[in-house]
Amino acid sequence: ISDAMSDDHDASDMSGGDDGQEDVMTPSELIRKLEEAWLNEKFSPELLENKSERVECVMEQLTHMEANLQRVRKGDMKASVHRMEIDRIRYVLSSYLRSRLQKIEKFFPHVLEKEKSRAEGDASFLSPEEFAFAKEYLANTETYLKAVALKHMPPNLQTVDMLKAVPEPCLDSFVFLRVRARQENILVEPETDDQREYVVDLDEGSQHLMRYRTIAPLVSSGAVQLI
Repeated sequence: ISDAMSDDHDASDMSGGDDGQEDVMTPSELIRKLEEAWLNEKFSPELLENKSERVECVMEQLTHMEANLQRVRKGDMKASVHRMEIDRIRYVLSSYLRSRLQKIEKFFPHVLEKEKSRAEGDASFLSPEEFAFAKEYLANTETYLKAVALKHMPPNLQTVDMLKAVPEPCLDSFVFLRVRARQENILVEPETDDQREYVVDLDEGSQHLMRYRTIAPLVSSGAVQLI
């Protein structure tokens, strides 16, 4: 449907800049990529690499679809279908951004530390807007703690290490996943002291329930999709 709404839009404007490549995507491929990012973000316990360029492309596409919708005759059945598609895309986009903000609020010191410690040239986990939000959230939290509690404590207790005070994401939680590209020799850590680690192969198209820490690099590379 989004392709039909974009018949006069040049698909060459859709580039997958998130991966450092100028991959040309059609509008429907762009929406599919957003949905994949949304599901990964929704089900992963940690904050994933931001897809800000993809988000910006989707927002531009939505603006274009809205403009096309205005040219459809009132009462045309296609208008209702196109409106439903626009609403669906807006829901996915807002849910994706909301999931990221909720994780930033929940793990803000760890998110900022991870962003600060990334190697030069590595992809940023935060968009500029998210980075500004996380820093402001940290500053406001520290100010609030000092105002309502810390200033009333003994001098040796008037500081707090936010990295220790705020829990980290639980990377040992289990997630459902679908394998998009066959993976061999994936090391699975034991769940109890009585078990030993072992190696498994993940066949393309197969679905599994696994510890997130085990497959985290495969989520980042796109080899598996969280479901």
